[in-house]
Amino acid sequence: MKFRFLLVFLLLTMYSAANAATPTILVFGDSLSAAYGIPREQGWVNLLQQRLQKQASNIQVVNASISGETTAGGVSRIEATLKQHQPQLVIIELGANDGLQGLSLVDMQANLTTMITASQKYKATVMLAGMMIPPNYGMPYTQEFKATYEKLAKQYKLALVPFLLEGVAGNPALSIEDGLHPNVKGQLIVLENVWTVLKPTLLKVHLLKAAN
Repeated sequence: MKFRFLLVFLLLTMYSAANAATPTILVFGDSLSAAYGIPREQGWVNLLQQRLQKQASNIQVVNASISGETTAGGVSRIEATLKQHQPQLVIIELGANDGLQGLSLVDMQANLTTMITASQKYKATVMLAGMMIPPNYGMPYTQEFKATYEKLAKQYKLALVPFLLEGVAGNPALSIEDGLHPNVKGQLIVLENVWTVLKPTLLKVHLLKAAN
């Protein structure tokens, strides 16, 4: 019995050590990160994992994105997701569905704040993916929506992707039939938008070597 207990203890210790030695990036988003409308392996999150592997990095990328997710939905599952994956870096990509549905921007900001502070409580570096929306609800709403990401990035000193869909939005050649979500070609551009901000962030927190 003592031997069995010792064996289990050693296995658990080895498992914990292995997990601790594998840094994790958690992508916490909506359909824009869940590869909606295309094979999941061709989405920008999986492409990011492939890029890191090619650069001999042992960083694991976990995609916890759900199509249709709002910031309120994100708040409801952030704690359990952080506890499960214990990430070193969290990319929060939420808010687009709030904006498209005309939801309260005060609530959106509060929800994003909750997710940011929850991630920081777990000692994770947070990166924010900014979004822009068409002026369906008037220019004041549209402008305040965009500014929400900028205010939070400044307040919490976060790395910010100014606009996740920069170079993709509004281009039918880079979107699937709905005109909203990136197609396979568009995903490549989204990856570069993220990588431009992510690479220096990884270097800053010593998760990536300068040679990469």
